[in-house]
Amino acid sequence: MSLRKALLVLIPAAIFLALDLATKQWALVNLSFHETRSVTSFFNLVLVNNQGAAFSLLSSNGPGQGLKMAGLALLAMIPLIYFYRLAEATDRSFLVGLGLTLGGAAGNIHDRLRYGAVVDFLDFHLGSRHWPTFNVADIAVCVGVGLLALSIISGRGPAGRRSDRK
Repeated sequence: MSLRKALLVLIPAAIFLALDLATKQWALVNLSFHETRSVTSFFNLVLVNNQGAAFSLLSSNGPGQGLKMAGLALLAMIPLIYFYRLAEATDRSFLVGLGLTLGGAAGNIHDRLRYGAVVDFLDFHLGSRHWPTFNVADIAVCVGVGLLALSIISGRGPAGRRSDRK
């Protein structure tokens, strides 16, 4: 494993994990649950707990829900680790995408293990229509998965390369 390859994953993962944890801590200290603080005409800060997966899918208030969702997130990381092993140090966008995805996932797993739910507080809206509330980890995961997909589609990532090419 090359140091360059590892750094292309670890640096974005560490930056976004730190940014995610810091912004969530700020939100927990400075916002009350379900209080709406208007920032602009299209953006609010609203502190909520997300018991489920992305956009509150699979939400439940049952016992151990946070542990179940953390376990599910850890299982979802297995293919990412597999593709990391296949990647070459020249697959920069793919490796950065992996780092963003892993850093974001780690931030949300942290919340599930510590609080039993993910801390969300970013609320974008157009009039009365609101996008589901989210956090910095969700941004990292979405951008990371986008980079992974673009790398694969363009044939520059390990999953996009064909073994029959010479």
